[in-house]
Amino acid sequence: MYCGKNIVKIWEQYHSFAYLYSNVEESNLSRERKNLLKAWLAYRPESDARYDELLQQRINFITVLDEEYPDSLRQLYDYPPALYVKGSLPNPEWPSIAIVGARSCSDYGRQIAEFFARVLSEEGIQVISGMAVGIDGAAHRGAIQAGKSTYAVLGCGVNICYPSCNYRLYEMLLTQGGILSEFAPDERPKPYYFPMRNRIISALSNAVLVVEAKERSGSLITAELGLEQGKEIFAIPGRITDSLSRGCNQLIQQGAGMAISPEDILEYYSIKKNKKLTIYEKSLDRLAKREKMVYSCLDFKPKHLDEIAEACRFNISACLEILLTLEIGGYVIQTASHYYEKKLAEDCHSL
Repeated sequence: MYCGKNIVKIWEQYHSFAYLYSNVEESNLSRERKNLLKAWLAYRPESDARYDELLQQRINFITVLDEEYPDSLRQLYDYPPALYVKGSLPNPEWPSIAIVGARSCSDYGRQIAEFFARVLSEEGIQVISGMAVGIDGAAHRGAIQAGKSTYAVLGCGVNICYPSCNYRLYEMLLTQGGILSEFAPDERPKPYYFPMRNRIISALSNAVLVVEAKERSGSLITAELGLEQGKEIFAIPGRITDSLSRGCNQLIQQGAGMAISPEDILEYYSIKKNKKLTIYEKSLDRLAKREKMVYSCLDFKPKHLDEIAEACRFNISACLEILLTLEIGGYVIQTASHYYEKKLAEDCHSL
């Protein structure tokens, strides 16, 4: 894509895109800049008809020459010359955090992303991500659960819901936050667009939190871009044998902040909060003996009913009945048919 700095230089020379729109070939620009300008003018809705079309689609077109253009993006070497926005942009007066991670995340990672996003949002921190399946989507949903705004930067045009399975989330973002992109509204996603959008995600944020990531992933690209931009980087630690934790553990080894509760991140923003990540062991005294036995056989990775029953030495029917009681009480979740795992939460339910 064309760099915003070059567009600004052309503007400083001519002070009129309207003139250049009709007189590109007659201008004194070099061939390189003429080609750049042609691309920009095709990209920019210069005519009234195209601009009206954007307004009808409720798309706000913000150029680098406009006051609304985020100052944080101007710090990028290759900042985009314009943004297409549905909904609103993040409020520059409020703190923000990028929460990113694996698309093929674990249920544990999904719960963690939702939990952190919800707690941080409740404390006035805007959540920014990429609306991908997995960690990105979970982070957006956590903020929405808190009743706060959250913002998605797409690797395609703002008229395209990608992935399509996130359409419900896409609709919610339009009213509870915003969707933005540097690509034309109907531009389809392309593989190399996603690393490009990552620089915008990190630039719009004060800090980056990586929840789950493999050794080579787009989430690590976002973290590396954040480091280059002077952002604070946090990572959720995980098992050294877990491939989804290797990227996070690597970041921590390289100096990223280890986030084991939202409090670790809130301290960076100078926000104090007593809400720490807890699991239901604190309320196990509320459970009957058989329920405690079944719960103790569970982990934060899904286990099949047969495996749980064998470990607890209960028959399948009795084990299933106990698991149902734990699920109703909010102690466990069923991730797939007959697969169960412990549930993370802030507060403990009583049976």
